[in-house]
Amino acid sequence: MNDPKAQVPPEHPGGKVTNDSDADTTGAPRQFTRREALKLSGLGLGGLAVGGAIASLTADITAADDLAPRTCTPDQDCCAGDSQCDLGCCPESSLGCHWTSTAKAQRYSYYDRLRKFQPFKAGALPTQPTVQTLDKNAMRITLMGTAVPPRNLAQRMMSVFVEVGWNEDTQLPLDSFVFDCGTGSSGSYNSMNVSFRRMNKVFLTHLHADHMSDLTHIYCFGAAADRKTPLWVWGPGPSKVPNPNYQPGGSAPEYYDDGTAAFCSHLRDACRWHSESMSFLSTAYVPASGTVPACEDPDNFGFATDPDDTTRVQRPAQPAGQYADDDPSDGYALFPVDIPFDFGSDWTEGSSPEIIVYQNALTGVTITAYPVIHCRQGAVAYKLQYRNPDPLVTGAPTLSMIFTGDTKPERFTVEQANNNGEGIDVLIHEMGVPPEVWAMKMARLDFPSLVPDADVCEVKKIQNSSHTPQGAFGYLLSQISPFPGLTVATHFPSADDTVQCAMKSLKEHLPTVYQGERPNPPSNAPRVTFAFDLMVLDVSVDDNGKRRIVERRGDIDLFGYQATLIDPPEDEQLTPKYHCPDASGANAGDPLLQINSTTTLWPCDEDGNCRYRDDGY
Repeated sequence: MNDPKAQVPPEHPGGKVTNDSDADTTGAPRQFTRREALKLSGLGLGGLAVGGAIASLTADITAADDLAPRTCTPDQDCCAGDSQCDLGCCPESSLGCHWTSTAKAQRYSYYDRLRKFQPFKAGALPTQPTVQTLDKNAMRITLMGTAVPPRNLAQRMMSVFVEVGWNEDTQLPLDSFVFDCGTGSSGSYNSMNVSFRRMNKVFLTHLHADHMSDLTHIYCFGAAADRKTPLWVWGPGPSKVPNPNYQPGGSAPEYYDDGTAAFCSHLRDACRWHSESMSFLSTAYVPASGTVPACEDPDNFGFATDPDDTTRVQRPAQPAGQYADDDPSDGYALFPVDIPFDFGSDWTEGSSPEIIVYQNALTGVTITAYPVIHCRQGAVAYKLQYRNPDPLVTGAPTLSMIFTGDTKPERFTVEQANNNGEGIDVLIHEMGVPPEVWAMKMARLDFPSLVPDADVCEVKKIQNSSHTPQGAFGYLLSQISPFPGLTVATHFPSADDTVQCAMKSLKEHLPTVYQGERPNPPSNAPRVTFAFDLMVLDVSVDDNGKRRIVERRGDIDLFGYQATLIDPPEDEQLTPKYHCPDASGANAGDPLLQINSTTTLWPCDEDGNCRYRDDGY
């Protein structure tokens, strides 16, 4: 069998398949579209969709222009709601992207060259935290998940962890935040020494599974580990999108209750078997000092004090779930906070609407949310700003980060990143490969020209509803002034081939764009990087007032067990819910109270003979 790769030239300049017998009446060679070339080959689109006949492709087929116009039928485009959805107003030309190198598709060389970050440090005592020190005027951002689905093991789904400042007494950062927690990201947190106690505040951009599915893991195992306080979850309120199946008097609702509060209420109820089963362990504590740390106390979270205040979010009155007997201070209490944007508003003109969702004067952090555009009404982005709250420190810098979650290119992010002319330090923005590259990669092909038009159009529907491709990403960044200190492209399948192609698209809009740290870059040169799991961004300001952002990569123990737990002292932990009847101490939980142990094979039989060692060996 012939090798199809050997038949395919690495580039197709001009994109023409010519044949003298197919010249038009002017004598010019005829230019074939992909569809025509495939028909001439005797292969239908279905044959390529299953990828079973790739080896029989002829050189004429594979010479079809990789960037020839895609022809989508009206039913494929499906853009009745937006006349510009597939307008095709821009000329297309080849950027010279190559896709045949297996080595480039299976590595991300830039990431491999970054300096290592060790997640664990040795404590003076076994009971001390092992979190790596952070400067009091600094911010550390760790990318715990960076993938777009579908993706293999190289990248987990989306999650960003942010730590700020330092507390000398606790030997921990002043505050920390989880932004999205997609599939598999909890393993990254564990590997990077982030225990559940530091994951008590989760900010969801939207409710797609690749951004929230590991919330189940964080919630279920947190209280049984070291998070002995409630889990707080911020996210968008109901979408208020009309239900097409609604009929007056029928069973279908006019609007679904699809916001964060409803999601968390159902999650609490769905996880009841898990939470109860683990509640023979202590899941709550009362500090001996009587003071809960500032980053755990909701009285410090900056909720609105006036029920009519629309500039900040309202504090939920009770935990999520249908049962009223849950202790609101327990680790299994779950408090959802809806962000109440009116997503049906006309935002054609006017500045970006924003709502304060977190403002902690004791830790120096303010987080605001603003609307973005993704798939269904309700997606939000977050801007975090941190300033050292120590009143004895004068002139402390304000550090800032924006995480957009998933979004089409839209102007609110440009305005928020401009930040009234002040700029921001880090912009973490989603970026996708072009639709035909995405479809090509999913089909495990090497040339966009081999992908059927119908498949590309299907992926383009997803792009038009939800995402920012690399060319649009370049345009959006070109509109931000001043440029962010570092722009991070995430939700992206990072590898040498995809990064190389994306940089070419960015340079169409930003000729001086670069990746990597430079001592004195020109002001018109934006710095970008392409996200990868366990990438660590250290944001700081030196003694001369110069801002610096250092990229590193987590050096993890693949066979390790867990992050170092930061448990409260045993005498501060409360009696477990399922405890021994005569319990007198805080940790007298009864592990047998919820099970029928009549069929258990115990270590000793009825006559006291040993069956197996009770020490586990």
